[in-house]
Amino acid sequence: MAGGHDVRRPFFVSSVSPLHAGIVSRIRERGPMTVAEFMEVALYDPDDGYYASAIQRSGQSGDFYTSVDVGPLFGALIAVQLADMWRVLSAAGAASFDLVEAGAGNGRLARDIMDAASRHHPELYDRMRLTLVERSETARRAQIETLGLHASRLVASSHVLPHPINGAIVANELLDALPVHVVTRTPSGLREIGIDQREGRLAEVEMPLSAALVRHHGKLGGRSGAAWPGRYLAPGERAEIGLAAGDWIREAAAALHRGFIMLFDYTYEASASHARAHPGGTLMAYRAHRAEPRDWLSDPGEKDLTAHVDLGALGRGVAEAGLATLGIVDQTYFLLALGLADRLEPGDDRRTIEKRLAARTLVMPGGLGSTMKAMIFAKRVGRPALRGLSSGRLT
Repeated sequence: MAGGHDVRRPFFVSSVSPLHAGIVSRIRERGPMTVAEFMEVALYDPDDGYYASAIQRSGQSGDFYTSVDVGPLFGALIAVQLADMWRVLSAAGAASFDLVEAGAGNGRLARDIMDAASRHHPELYDRMRLTLVERSETARRAQIETLGLHASRLVASSHVLPHPINGAIVANELLDALPVHVVTRTPSGLREIGIDQREGRLAEVEMPLSAALVRHHGKLGGRSGAAWPGRYLAPGERAEIGLAAGDWIREAAAALHRGFIMLFDYTYEASASHARAHPGGTLMAYRAHRAEPRDWLSDPGEKDLTAHVDLGALGRGVAEAGLATLGIVDQTYFLLALGLADRLEPGDDRRTIEKRLAARTLVMPGGLGSTMKAMIFAKRVGRPALRGLSSGRLT
């Protein structure tokens, strides 16, 4: 087919899913697509995309776990940090607090935050205006029921960020679900991984860098640019370039008039050592709680696709958007600074044991505790000392 050199990885073939025929037809008409274009369709097609076709994708009956699935403790501790942020804004004269959750799903995290705020932070709860941003119409339809008694606080449920926001934008595992481009080092130079079809089956190909990557490459200073992830790759190694994550942070910064952006995500720093540790990159699929790093191309729309977020690229986007970086810390230290240990009670009853197990899951080294980072950025509030960042610990 047009435009690409077949990588010939036999495990990268696709069985038939509802999206398969449409992707094949598109490739036949236009030629190979980038991995980013494939992910956009597989995850966010409005009819058959992975996130569009179910109310909830995480949890025991889903394909992966997030901190929200552990129980309400994660949301309760975020409420502590939001109350801290409200004190900063109210001291500057704010009359209300916009809480905007991006990638909100069916609203479970917002519900947990609101539950805790109503009980323990009434000064925040009374001033809170909630907006849930979610691309899946199926999930949006479930938000009112999920919020329950807090539904009256919901100002809007939409697929786009509102403007202007005076308060905080919160996103848990959003950026790692945004489409990425994939590049690889070959004997003839840097090439982009694309998706082609072979007799109706999907397969990887190597192709020239797409126009989007060429523009991005030039913006970073060309081949010698230290920020270009491809410079660290040895022949055969791969890396993801998350242009969509940069676009999102700029969009969020533009929507935020005054306040904070609080993100939780899997991250990495682009470097030669990272490339050696992940020679195939970090892009992988999850289905039924099993990681599929070598089979992310099959069954489009029926499995989660995710890639770690490049902290260096994110930091550049933050700076370009006029945001101040207040801190990036391991989730373990963030939650402990917010009082997680103080919430654990002695006892051997089922409820107490479950709470201790939930806390352990949230801070476990090698799991959510160290691989997940808490990141807080600010706009027009200076550089206040926030409780969750008091440890300053990042591993």
